Amino acid sequence: MSNNKHKILIIEDEANISNFLKTLLIANGYQVFTAGSATEGLFEFRIHCPDLVLLDLGLPDLDGLEVIEEIRKKSATPV
Repeated sequence: MSNNKHKILIIEDEANISNFLKTLLIANGYQVFTAGSATEGLFEFRIHCPDLVLLDLGLPDLDGLEVIEEIRKKSATPV
């Protein structure tokens, strides 16, 4: 996988939606990371520093708005 691909993080607890988006984005040349919870998503965000985050606002462990607040503490990455 090339490092010059744009990186997208999908934070989505519905596996069907996450898999669909991942497949579509990879087919269009993006490097994609996924997380099934807010906690996992924030971890993946710190590890991979994505260029864009696709975020489900209704996650099981934290509200999506709380995830945005955490991301904004360190980054202006589009969500």
